[in-house]
Amino acid sequence: MKHIIIGDLHGKDCWRDIQIERYDKVIFLGDYVDHWTLPDRVIYENLQNIIDLKKRHHQKIELLLGNHDVQYLHFPHYLCSGFRPGMQRSLTLLFNEHRSLFKVAYQRQNYIISHAGLTNRWYRDFLAIALVQKIRDEKDTVADLVNKTEQTAQRWILHQAGSSRGGEGPGGITWADRKELIADMLDGYHQVVGHTVIPAVESVIQTNKSATFIDVLDNYEYFHEIEI
Repeated sequence: MKHIIIGDLHGKDCWRDIQIERYDKVIFLGDYVDHWTLPDRVIYENLQNIIDLKKRHHQKIELLLGNHDVQYLHFPHYLCSGFRPGMQRSLTLLFNEHRSLFKVAYQRQNYIISHAGLTNRWYRDFLAIALVQKIRDEKDTVADLVNKTEQTAQRWILHQAGSSRGGEGPGGITWADRKELIADMLDGYHQVVGHTVIPAVESVIQTNKSATFIDVLDNYEYFHEIEI
């Protein structure tokens, strides 16, 4: 299947340049909101247009959540920098109205696409949670399990900031920092992530695993294409 992956937009509408009919899957990595300079109206309308795109092409489009989105979806929890109090009510309503359209991870075979990525240390802590074990099915992929957990009271572990980002312990799937992911990327999987702004696309390849970082839209237009 031919995939195209769109990094952190923060209100930008460059995704409109994509000819979606060329792809089997179009995956947005989240952080649709909280641009430092774009007006509230532009950010809101761009998110609404992305949601409308998902509705028109439900099976083709995958909308993932970033840390900047989660702080509105689950307000007043998981607040981070860039939060716009004046947009809180409208964004919280918009995200919650269309909550079923969003996930935290997409997986095909041993490729996992998420906002910030998964480390071995974080995944061990995640699997140790009693509720996670309770809802886990033997057929669940990694993405299935984290997406199920987002619907429970244990979602906090998905959205915790790690010590690299001012929190404690390992960063969650919407918060892991580039440095901690490179140091401890999940064994056996190839990941594509955004979250950490970098000057150019970077792939780090290790034995039986890799991570590709694509949060570059502040510097140039780039969409990551991959066959899985």
